[in-house]
Amino acid sequence: MKFKLPFNKQQPPSIKEAPKENLVRVAHTTEHFIQSIKNATNDPADLIIKSLPPNLTLIYIDNLIDDQSLNNDIIACLQNKPHETPEDIVMALSIAEVSQASLLKETVASMVNGSVVIHVDGSSQVILANIASRESRALSAPENESQVIGTQVGFNESLSTNISLIRRYIVSPNLCNEKIKVGTRTNTSVSLLYMHGIANDQMVQTLRQRITDLTIDELLDSAVLAEMIDDNSLSVFPQMLLTERPDRFCDAVLDGKVGVLVDGSSMAIIGPQAFTEFFQSQEDQNLRWQIATFLRLLRLTAFFLSVYLTPFYVAALTFHYEVIPQAFLVPLSESRALVPFPPIFEALLLEIIIELLREAGARLPTKIGQTIGIVGGIVIGTAAVQAGITSNILLIIIALSALASFTSPSYMMGNVIRLIRFPIIILAGFWGFYGIMLAFCFILIHLLRQTSLGAPYMSPFYPPRLKEMRDSIIRMPIPLTAKRPALTRPKDDYKFEPEPVKPEKS
Repeated sequence: MKFKLPFNKQQPPSIKEAPKENLVRVAHTTEHFIQSIKNATNDPADLIIKSLPPNLTLIYIDNLIDDQSLNNDIIACLQNKPHETPEDIVMALSIAEVSQASLLKETVASMVNGSVVIHVDGSSQVILANIASRESRALSAPENESQVIGTQVGFNESLSTNISLIRRYIVSPNLCNEKIKVGTRTNTSVSLLYMHGIANDQMVQTLRQRITDLTIDELLDSAVLAEMIDDNSLSVFPQMLLTERPDRFCDAVLDGKVGVLVDGSSMAIIGPQAFTEFFQSQEDQNLRWQIATFLRLLRLTAFFLSVYLTPFYVAALTFHYEVIPQAFLVPLSESRALVPFPPIFEALLLEIIIELLREAGARLPTKIGQTIGIVGGIVIGTAAVQAGITSNILLIIIALSALASFTSPSYMMGNVIRLIRFPIIILAGFWGFYGIMLAFCFILIHLLRQTSLGAPYMSPFYPPRLKEMRDSIIRMPIPLTAKRPALTRPKDDYKFEPEPVKPEKS
């Protein structure tokens, strides 16, 4: 699914064109106002209505507000005190977010977001005091992106908490935060964050337009939003990075990328993203460049092993015995002597068993899941070899491929590796090495055609940028990484001076 900018921007509807139900004004009398609120909210069980003598009425939804602020900052200030106009109430309250409204729709929308509605009998305006209290879990270490060296805190489900974490890292007034409402029924808050003076305006506008153009009923997680705003939603490869680490998010924003946070989700979205960046970890920045380079090469090697090792085995045993070393033919033939199935069926059977064990271990409770994964793998593998269903060599290859798929720091890319193995195994079983090359060419062409927010997905290899290649697979020393990646097309190209002045040695 591709999102395009509209040719003719639609102007916001005028007052005359707006629906009539949006222009219903607040009733003057208390009885009519309470009834209109009940009708607009379908009279829920948690709707609380309190009367404050002599002429005030408080209406709010239970569990959405802070009870302590309600008692200390509102009721204590207004109780048993005459207030003739809404302006008197605004002056009496000691709350930061206080506003006035005259439309019923605006009043209800503010109330479901955690505001207390204060109505003065006989007045056509109400006071909205925002004392929202959103429950969220405490900050903890990231579970899916753990690292040894570096910060040990991750995002949680509170949007305000996540933004405060980011502002602790980026203490700058140039950090822009735009809030957008998505979902006609959920009204989910989405924050668009970028650095003014660094981020490319066209990328920011593209991402902003894609989010505002969404017409959906609900938005409950950032992964759903990432799929909707991708350049190609039909591709199995993700074009946006999902992360739960605030340090990785801030590092990407400072490089000129655009970040998106969704209220109620602990995963942040980062774009644009290149294919090789899915195999980079934030811990690479904290390690010595030689060790970080070795780990990046290890992850990319594991990617190719996980995808092509099992298809190579199937193709070699089905069509190409000549590629097998002569010393290896005897143990291989002995291993397959009792197996009645062809290699393609044998490989697909073991791959499905591995995926079943992995899915069962992920869905069960932690302690039971670990036991199922370890015991189930040992028992099923040993029994399958002894029963002659599979060979022990293929069992080792399948286990190595499954282990290699876990090396990707991105969970989304790890799922892609798990999926694309199956069609490659099938092609290898039918056409041998020709099938493997056909699958390789198809995947390569597909990746070359992909973009992320208009930026090339295979950057810096296509289009080729020799200077950018040195910091994609190889993690260069920090003094040589002064320039920001050209993928983001930043306004400010350099993070620091390319040739810092070295101190004189005494």
